[in-house]
Amino acid sequence: MSIWGKIVGGAAGFALGGPIGALVGVAAGHFVDRASARGGLTRRSGAPGVETKRQVFAVALIVLCAKMAKADGQVTRDEIEVFKRIFRVPEGEMEQVGQIFNEARRESTGFEPYAEQVMEIFPHNKHVREELLAALFHIAQADGIIHEGELAYLKSVASIFQFDDRDFDRIFSSHLGSDDADPYQILGVDKDAEDAEIKSAYRDLMRENHPDRLMAEGLPQEMIDVANEKVAHINDAYDRISKMRGMK
Repeated sequence: MSIWGKIVGGAAGFALGGPIGALVGVAAGHFVDRASARGGLTRRSGAPGVETKRQVFAVALIVLCAKMAKADGQVTRDEIEVFKRIFRVPEGEMEQVGQIFNEARRESTGFEPYAEQVMEIFPHNKHVREELLAALFHIAQADGIIHEGELAYLKSVASIFQFDDRDFDRIFSSHLGSDDADPYQILGVDKDAEDAEIKSAYRDLMRENHPDRLMAEGLPQEMIDVANEKVAHINDAYDRISKMRGMK
């Protein structure tokens, strides 16, 4: 079964509190224990495991994408198709994913509580938060342009996820593609940085985005593929800088 097929079943086995849990409960028609820890995720016995975190990630992805779709006032066919393609939602799971997506669009709560809950669930896992933000970038540029409202939304989510302006520029640049982005921004370094600093930044990014590490931190396979695309841009940026500087 895909990660999408485990969303409702997973919520039944865990007390998923906060706004994400409440929304899943409404969308799925299931009871959600609102008495669970504020914004948290607690298993009936023991700490949440990797599979549980993947379920949370999947739900958060749907909800935040739905909220972003409201940022530019409409949901385009391109956005829907990109969501289905990148995140490989099987036809058999589209109904339940669509229920959560539509409920998130309909209800009046802003996106902030959902982003804050993600921060509470993954407080020490910057990589998961970054990949979730990366997924939002993919959806935002589905129609070929990131609209002003979408950009403001992405910056707000990034701030809640505790990414500063430099982090945001790096993440933004790494999803534009090599032809449109500053290679120094992709690596998160200044243009006057020493060669050693550039090499160190490159190695850190490659280590942080290694598929094995991301899988161990709870990302579903769909997001590993998105991360691999980002790694290709990081590699290309480093190659471009190396050639310009004559680095070995």
